[in-house]
Amino acid sequence: MSADTESETAMLFEVPTPGLSRRALSGFANRLVSEVSGGRTYTCLVTGDRELRRLNREFRRQDHATDVLSFPAALANGFLGDIAISFERAKRQATEYGHSVQVEIEILMLHGLLHLLGMDHETDRGQMAQAENKWRVALGLPRGLIARAADSL
Repeated sequence: MSADTESETAMLFEVPTPGLSRRALSGFANRLVSEVSGGRTYTCLVTGDRELRRLNREFRRQDHATDVLSFPAALANGFLGDIAISFERAKRQATEYGHSVQVEIEILMLHGLLHLLGMDHETDRGQMAQAENKWRVALGLPRGLIARAADSL
């Protein structure tokens, strides 16, 4: 595992990430800190489906891989928590939605960060969807996860 850090936000890479600029992704992570989270930091792990499945099973009691999981910090000391992203799933979704794996991981990071900030699209009557849309436009990202899910209903 390697870590690339700028400031206190850490990007951890547990799997090979062809097509991904780790330096650019670390820059995006810090952009999220300065623009979205008000200076509060987090850690982001880029790993594989197997690890996301394990984490999903252990912490959410759901025995399947997923694209992104968020784990809020127990203490509110300026550190928001951890985000875990499946590179394999991000790569498949990037192909499906017609953009790079870099862009897909940025979409997943934004979604995960909004969860770390206390938002929950399953219970908040559209507040997270509005925030995701606002930030994805400001950050120059295509449609986010919540909009995609709404399209598939």
